Amino acid sequence: MTISIKPDLFPISFCRSSTGSGIFTPNGAQTYYFDMKTQEGRLLIAEVDARPRQSPTYPPPVNWSLYASDPKHFFPQADVFTGTIYFDNFTFTELSQEAGNHTVCQKGLCCHLSYKMAEKCNNEVYAFGAFDGLHVVEGEYYLQVCALVKCSTMDLKSCGQEVATARTKFDYFSLSGTFNTSYVFPEVLMTGTQLAPGEFKVLTDGRLISSHGLSKPVLSVALFGRWFEKDSPHPQSASP
Repeated sequence: MTISIKPDLFPISFCRSSTGSGIFTPNGAQTYYFDMKTQEGRLLIAEVDARPRQSPTYPPPVNWSLYASDPKHFFPQADVFTGTIYFDNFTFTELSQEAGNHTVCQKGLCCHLSYKMAEKCNNEVYAFGAFDGLHVVEGEYYLQVCALVKCSTMDLKSCGQEVATARTKFDYFSLSGTFNTSYVFPEVLMTGTQLAPGEFKVLTDGRLISSHGLSKPVLSVALFGRWFEKDSPHPQSASP
């Protein structure tokens, strides 16, 4: 099957600017493009399997909450603060050390992070956060999100604001969450809002881990969960 697509540019993660698009399959990105300088589109064409589940290379199913739900993987929760990502109020904790283990919870979602930085830049701040709630800007849909983000300044109030560059590299990360949905989407963004194909993997127990030391500084590492059953009712289907 051949698919062609020429979509409007769409925002990726925590950068609200237009950045690009792609054609994605269970085995990863078949083709994508990245453009932070213009508003021009591009025609993308890729040949994809029409029945990917029948392929011997189809990835095994992921239990997104298996690892995170084990009590032995809960770490004592450090001091937390509130930050906003695209109008959603996250519960954050600061990553003040070059390496560590953190658990952050909001409502029914608990997110776990283990990490090691190659070297922490003194003028950069990173935070780890959780969001479990209804997003209500430009549409209403329920999200569960675990996210490691670079803050835009040294002020913790800036965590979650738009940022495009970083200097801190990570040797390792492992991110997981107690998601209530099987619709969870991993994302790793590097400095310049660039994707990181081949530099991370998802384990069947729900962990998003780095494959090796990342080649470029990190902007964000996230797991986005869509809990469709908790979306607001469509106006046409709502009871009178």
